[in-house]
Amino acid sequence: MNRQSDPHRQESRLAALLIAPAAGLIVVIALLPIAATMSEALHGHDLRLPWLGRRFVGFANFVEAAGDPRFLEAVVHTVLFALVSVPLELALGLALALVMHRAVRGLGAVRVTALLPWTVPTVVAALIWRFMFEAYATTSFDWFVQPLAAWVPIVAADVWKTTPFVAILLLAGLQTIDPTLDEAARIDGAGPLRRFMTITLPLLGPSLVVATAFRALDALRLFDLVYVITGGGPGTATEPLSLYAFVVLMQRLRFGYGAALSMTVFLLTFAFALIWIRTMGRTLTSDHA
Repeated sequence: MNRQSDPHRQESRLAALLIAPAAGLIVVIALLPIAATMSEALHGHDLRLPWLGRRFVGFANFVEAAGDPRFLEAVVHTVLFALVSVPLELALGLALALVMHRAVRGLGAVRVTALLPWTVPTVVAALIWRFMFEAYATTSFDWFVQPLAAWVPIVAADVWKTTPFVAILLLAGLQTIDPTLDEAARIDGAGPLRRFMTITLPLLGPSLVVATAFRALDALRLFDLVYVITGGGPGTATEPLSLYAFVVLMQRLRFGYGAALSMTVFLLTFAFALIWIRTMGRTLTSDHA
């Protein structure tokens, strides 16, 4: 018994030694900043009132956020942006992936060309779309004056930049599907739409889950596109949660409240990731069963 357990103990110790550097790196890079931000969120720290010091206030900053109309508006903006942009990117990315999957000649060149928007820095992409919409502004209609219209360049820039990334993820999933399944269905008389709905789409499920998770998590952290294109305007009509946290931290200098807002962004994205992975994991498991 001891002889059999010794090799297992040695393997466990070796595994722990191999994992330790990565685990330590995660602690330093991720967990320590999160812990520091959470600590700041539990204190009333306002640089405009330095004589008050850094007093412990518990969850008072979070309670204040729950009653802050601008915070609630920013949450709505963030969620609605994700609900609009992510489905568009998935639909267009899937269409682009299908085109690239069917391409026989010049597949490498097609992939490189499709990925070009993804390689453009976000700030540069935001400036490009801002200048484009400013060029089409008229005296009777200005994209950046109308609250609803101001979202159009933001969504357009995000979809243009990130759709190729989604397409590459889905293309990798398409290439794992056995082509004989589609050929057998075609011989049995199934049309292109039926083959896509009954074979391609179900087998592409895991790739769709991964692509959706990546894009939704990124959309919930929306900041740079809005900061460059509209600055959150007109007024606060396009202000997402991350930008509001930035304003509170860097302009109002309320470090405690700003840290609470930053933690809310983290908790929102973490909750979505946890729920999405668990829900879709169970769905995919039951489908394979």
